Amino acid sequence: MSILTKQEILKEIKRGNIIVSPFKEESVGPASIDLTLDNKFRIFKQFQDIVEVDGSADYKAITELIETESILIKPQETILGITREKITLAPNICGWLEGRSRFARLGLLVHISASFMQPGIDNHQVLEISNVGNVLLRLHAGIKICQFIFQKTIGKAKYEGQFINQTKP
Repeated sequence: MSILTKQEILKEIKRGNIIVSPFKEESVGPASIDLTLDNKFRIFKQFQDIVEVDGSADYKAITELIETESILIKPQETILGITREKITLAPNICGWLEGRSRFARLGLLVHISASFMQPGIDNHQVLEISNVGNVLLRLHAGIKICQFIFQKTIGKAKYEGQFINQTKP
């Protein structure tokens, strides 16, 4: 498996093997594409019940969906966000969603554990955003919050899991 550089990303976009919507060519970097933050978030409800981490766990039951152009994240707080861009990948392309170092230096984690994106996805990317620093951070919709790194697979596959066609965090 190989990571695609800028020219290879642009070739795959022309071929229709990578679709980014909306697409801005200036968002393509040396080996990734920057994605922007949408205005939809899920914030965790405050309660003392125990949440069982098993097959029946449902994040929607313990979060509230809100829409806002900016959101404040307290130290040690986690929220869910989503990218404005929808990513569609061919069955032989997968990828990794990663934060940006400029924000990591503020204590912002953009994707705390599930950064691998399956081949054949066709959705907006949900972001598990955490403030691990000691200061309040305000995020704004439209900011280039993360980057998507593309990789070719050996063989073909298509994601058909629980989060297919997601449009909200």
